[in-house]
Amino acid sequence: MKRKAKTPANLPRLRTDAQAEQFVTGSDLTQFDLSSLKATQFEFAPKEARINMRLPGRLLSAVKRAARRRGVPYQRFIRQTLEQAVKEPRP
Repeated sequence: MKRKAKTPANLPRLRTDAQAEQFVTGSDLTQFDLSSLKATQFEFAPKEARINMRLPGRLLSAVKRAARRRGVPYQRFIRQTLEQAVKEPRP
């Protein structure tokens, strides 16, 4: 008799750090489908420099929408976009 391959389970929705910690320490993560996860970068470096910049309202609105789609605060989105722009190789 042929065994049917087990479909990986979806990750549960965790609302707090405590729930996430409990889940990770008490679960076998190999049973879950992790293919939809995205890599993230944690920001530990202190932000000691400030800038003040004036933007057209439409541009700021577009930046905020893009940040919302990515699920990050808009200032972090701006910082990540700037970091990416300066590390990309020039043509």
